[in-house]
Amino acid sequence: MTRQQGFVHEALFYSSPHEYLSGLVPFLTEGLAAGDPVAAAVPGPNLALLREALGDDADRVHLLDMSEEGRNPGRIIPQVLRGFADRHPDAARVRIVGEPIWAGRSAAEYPACAQHEALINPAFDGRDVTIVCPYDTSALDPVAIADAYVTHPLIRQSGLLRDSETYAWDELVTRYNDKLEPAVGAVRYLVREPGQLSGARHTLAASAREYGLSETRADDLKLIVTELASNSLMHAGTPCELNLWREGDELVCSAADGGHLGDPLAGRRPPQDGQLSGRGLLLVNDMADLVRMYRGPDGTTIQVRLRLHEDPV
Repeated sequence: MTRQQGFVHEALFYSSPHEYLSGLVPFLTEGLAAGDPVAAAVPGPNLALLREALGDDADRVHLLDMSEEGRNPGRIIPQVLRGFADRHPDAARVRIVGEPIWAGRSAAEYPACAQHEALINPAFDGRDVTIVCPYDTSALDPVAIADAYVTHPLIRQSGLLRDSETYAWDELVTRYNDKLEPAVGAVRYLVREPGQLSGARHTLAASAREYGLSETRADDLKLIVTELASNSLMHAGTPCELNLWREGDELVCSAADGGHLGDPLAGRRPPQDGQLSGRGLLLVNDMADLVRMYRGPDGTTIQVRLRLHEDPV
């Protein structure tokens, strides 16, 4: 791969471990040879493949397990991609492999994953960064492969690189802007003023523990509820309707208000030095196992999911 200018965003289609390594190892090792900072964030089994194939070079690549670091797609841009690229502001080029979509992703997670892939484009526009996103064509749903053409301007398959004819990242963000309704029977709490935040925290945390959420995660939920409701009161200028319910092995909390969240990268921009406000959604993305957002003419809904884990013994 030759030296490129500006931001480069590729989808790499593979159907076997051989195709996976053939597409990624040269990209990583050529970056090392050029003196580029190089990172790879991929799910555990593929991380083991890469580590073995890289051999001694593996120690020079920043390797992350995407199934942990990117469990919530909303934290990948600020914590994983920008988290690495921003540490190297003087590099001629930064190279990153990021695999946020794999066959084990749930139906609830997928829309957030697809939107994440789309939002990488405005998040890195104009920067000398190359991000390659692998897609397993043998295991993923055809919808995910079709969406990769929409979220990536470049497609690489069988060693050939071509332009995507359907690239339109903003169209995909809109397409997956699903309305997020609370479940029937959800615990509801309406926050109209800051003085009601304490009651909201304690009421929802108590219900969460009854649903099986651990004490530690219940404390996390208190912070999440505080940030979401405070954002509604401060920025939307409307009451915040909080709803809490259990869905399978997850606890779901939603916050709805009458405001309009216009910035598609809200909650995904790392804070600037000295920035004192605007960190609320970043904190929520960092703590949650999944965050989805609905932006509509009637208001904004942010839905947070927490996995129900037992307290360690």
